[in-house]
Amino acid sequence: MINPFITNGYAGAKYFCDREQETQNILSMLQNGNNLAVISPRRLGKTDLLRHCFSQEDIKKNYYCFIIDIYATRSLSDLVNKMGKEILDVLKSKGKKALTTFVQSLKSLKSEITFDINGNPSWSVGLGQISNPETTLDEIFQYLNAADKRCFVAIDEFQQITKYAESNVEATLRTYVQYCSNAQFVFAGSQRHLMGTMFTSPSRPFYQSVTVMNLEPIPLEKYKAFAQKLFRINNKQLDTQVVDLLYNQFDGITFYLQKVLNILFMNTEVGETCNAEMIDAAVKYIIDFTATTYDDLLYQLPDKQKQVLVAISKTGKAKNILSQKFVRFTGLTSSSIKSAVKGLLEKDLVTVNKDIYQVYDKFFERWIKNYNI
Repeated sequence: MINPFITNGYAGAKYFCDREQETQNILSMLQNGNNLAVISPRRLGKTDLLRHCFSQEDIKKNYYCFIIDIYATRSLSDLVNKMGKEILDVLKSKGKKALTTFVQSLKSLKSEITFDINGNPSWSVGLGQISNPETTLDEIFQYLNAADKRCFVAIDEFQQITKYAESNVEATLRTYVQYCSNAQFVFAGSQRHLMGTMFTSPSRPFYQSVTVMNLEPIPLEKYKAFAQKLFRINNKQLDTQVVDLLYNQFDGITFYLQKVLNILFMNTEVGETCNAEMIDAAVKYIIDFTATTYDDLLYQLPDKQKQVLVAISKTGKAKNILSQKFVRFTGLTSSSIKSAVKGLLEKDLVTVNKDIYQVYDKFFERWIKNYNI
């Protein structure tokens, strides 16, 4: 029996919960010539939503769709590398003509694209190895503009470009996007303060160039019906209270709901009912796998960052982190807290939205709370 609560990647519409309106909105906007910025916290399912959108039969038939994850990139060269590799990989299944057209457009990388004995190309460029990224980027956009089908290009974790050493990446990309008439773009990001500034500040190149969509958690009742259905069709039952409790504990964030329900499904025998008493053991089971890593991570943090991280964890949702109450709780000065929070944000250990600070990893937060750190 396959566990239906998928925790890694998109496994098809059968295992995908709701997002019907969001799917319709994204595809309608793209098909009508609009570019989008999709903003949500990480692990809420934005990448799988894009995969779900692009896997619709009429979309696969009529468009070339590319999802480029740039979270691990550090420069324009890395970005161009990711774009080229993703486009090449997608076009491999679209026929020799489409593939050849793209390969021939990359004149600057002739020696870097290798071919097997059957003539199939392979991307053999490592991160940081593109010597003239501006030229290769120009070639990629020339291809997108001349492709024999319209293209949908999603760039995931788009806020990463603000951390590049090059200062003109935003303006460069904005210019290319503006004049690329054969493609529509989705800029997806998880750091709301960075993404919001990029698309709503008049001083930034992408100002008013997209429609901004903020992704919210799947509604409780929709997710509850989805989870109970997956249990039921596998001859198991799910107590309605289980989803209520998990949704509240993990703020409706899809990744955590899926992860815990995956374990609960595993621990529920055919013909039996999963109930609320099983939740704590399932969460502990998950956390125990990573406990040593959490311990090492906390140990490696500077003392002040560790103190602030623990304080935010135990607060849950920390507001007014420079207030006297929070300062007393940490035992630090206001300036030390500001410096520590800056470091925690840079390390993606903490997130902030509307001046509310939370630990990014909810399991890490639970480990800190429950293990008397």
